[in-house]
Parts: sequence; structure tokens; C-alpha cells
Amino acid sequence: MRFYATPRATAEALERLRPLTPGRGERFTGYGIMGLPFRGGDYLAFRRFVASSIGPAYYSLWHQDRDGRWTFYVDVEPGLSCPRYFRAALDRVEVTEIVVSWGSASELAISLPAARIEVSLRLATPPRARLMNSVLRLVPERAWESSRALALMSAVAGPVLGAGEVRLTGHTPNGQQFGVAPRQLWRIVAGAAVIHGRELGPFGALPRQPRLADFVQPNAGIFAFGSVWFDPVEPGGAPAATDRAHAGALSA
Repeated sequence: MRFYATPRATAEALERLRPLTPGRGERFTGYGIMGLPFRGGDYLAFRRFVASSIGPAYYSLWHQDRDGRWTFYVDVEPGLSCPRYFRAALDRVEVTEIVVSWGSASELAISLPAARIEVSLRLATPPRARLMNSVLRLVPERAWESSRALALMSAVAGPVLGAGEVRLTGHTPNGQQFGVAPRQLWRIVAGAAVIHGRELGPFGALPRQPRLADFVQPNAGIFAFGSVWFDPVEPGGAPAATDRAHAGALSA
């Protein structure tokens, strides 16, 4: 996979090429926030999958509130997006419009108008991120399909990035095995977030890392592009219907 100089260049190339790496299971390629903790106790993650082996491209914003309750916001059918694998651990799923815009080569904004959510970020590559990117460039393609290799990379990624525990493989709350293949990383160094009119405050590591079964969220603001695979969902194993949809938020 080609490496790009800036996050915006990466995103634009992926949107244009929409590559889908061949391999095991149900596969997705894209970019987004691996994780972003706030000192006040909230936690955010964001996914833009430009290519999917099971359905259309989509956006997804994940929010864990201070009480540990997870809400996933998606702009497509939940059964074809992140809730397909995580629904068993979620308190709510909402289908709504999600808009992303780049203000510069390293600044982006995420907006969910109907849900009253606004997130702005500035990205950079400090020394630890540059070191991790140097390691990622050396990983052979076949290693990204190996659970054993991903487990070894997990042990390296957390300490190098200063992100606590990181798991690139394991099982989701719905029971599927997963593998995460980050190809290039940036740190989130500035920004702000407002959810339902409430400012989430400054970024900062949490006393206890959020997790969704084996999917441990990094305890630092990390933005990445790469791919992910999941074991196929068994018949009848798709997530339940959407709990709430913002009327009129999505076009037909």
C-alpha cells in the first residue's frame, strides 16, 4: 500500500481509488480515529470505510459517555456497518447524516447535524508516530492476515505510541474474530468536540481504557489509515434493527 505525506492526501487518494485488499473474511479499507480519550471521561472513535466487501462505503462515529454507555452513529444500514460486529455491547445505534470536511492538509471536521455533534481535529507526526510508521512500512502484506503476527504487532504498538494497551486482533462483542491492519498513523494533537451541546473538554488518557470485548481502544488520540477484516457473520447473526434514526437525515 502506498504511503502519503499528509492525512488529507491519504484520505483523498483512498476516496478516489477505493482499494479493497484481498484476504480473509469480511473486509474494509479506510481511515479515521482509532481512538480519542477525553479527561472528563468521554471517548470517541471514527471510521470512514471507502470500500467494503459486504456493502456500500460508509461513515461511523463511536461515542462512549462518562457512564460507559456506547452509542454508534452510522449513515447506512447498521447490518452493513460497524454494529454488525459490535451491537451486543452497544446501548444505542443511530442512523444519521455524517459530514466530513478537510480544512487543511492536517485538519478535519466531523459533523452530525441532526445529532448535534461537532468534532474538529488537528493531526501531526511526532517522533513516536514517525517511529511506528517506519515499523509499519516493513511489515509484509501476508502478516496482516495472521492473527499471531497481529498479536506481536499489538505488543509493540502500545508502548511505541504511548497509547496503553493496543489489540489488533481478538473477538468482537458479537463473537467474530477481527484483525486490524493500520498502515500509516498520525497523532491527534489539538481539537475540540461538542455532543448534544456539551463540550467534552481537553484530551487526555483515561484511568481505564475503554474496550468492546477484545477490541481495546487506544488511550491516546490516534488517526490512521489501513484495513480491517472480520470473520463472516453467521446466518441470523446480524445486529438488531436500528434503535433510533433521525428522520429525513438520509436521502433515499
